[in-house]
Amino acid sequence: MTDEFRSICVFCGSSAGNHPKYLALAKSTGKAISQDGFRFVYGGGSFGLMGASARAAFENGGKVLGIIPEFLVRSEGAFTEAEHRIVPNMHVRKMEMYQESDAFIILPGGIGTIEEAVEVLSWMRLQLHQKPVIFLSEDEYWEPLLGLIRHTIDIGFTPAWIKDDLLTTTSPSDAIEIIKKEWSAPKDKRSIWVDYDDI
Repeated sequence: MTDEFRSICVFCGSSAGNHPKYLALAKSTGKAISQDGFRFVYGGGSFGLMGASARAAFENGGKVLGIIPEFLVRSEGAFTEAEHRIVPNMHVRKMEMYQESDAFIILPGGIGTIEEAVEVLSWMRLQLHQKPVIFLSEDEYWEPLLGLIRHTIDIGFTPAWIKDDLLTTTSPSDAIEIIKKEWSAPKDKRSIWVDYDDI
């Protein structure tokens, strides 16, 4: 698969949060993904960091795919200017986001964003994929979560090799460069690449 046909999924808050810097980071992330020629995949909402990042990708000429469950269309409003897919529930939403994407960028967000981030890491730990997962923030927003994951490694509940896959950076351009580097790296024997229908 060549880079121009690859997709980057962004997980982030459906709210804007209390600090304008998070909204600005979301916009710059969407812009960077589109300007690098990658498709932008996200949870389909039109508000908060989700809407800001998707709109920035779209307005900068990028391809955007939003995937949103039907019950959230009323409360979060699908970004209808871009390609969007309405699905029956949250489980299908996440599965299709994972299937449609070749890498994941985790921006600041709340419980839903944490759930998505931990799930893609869990699937990596189970050797179901080896797609890059990048935690992006300018202020160590994700350090409490990453610290907890490192704690589970130290205690012996999580394998030590996961530490090498807890990728972090402070700028969207750096995140994309890390993703490109990960894509070009040889895959080792712990990557199984199962069919998602088997999960």
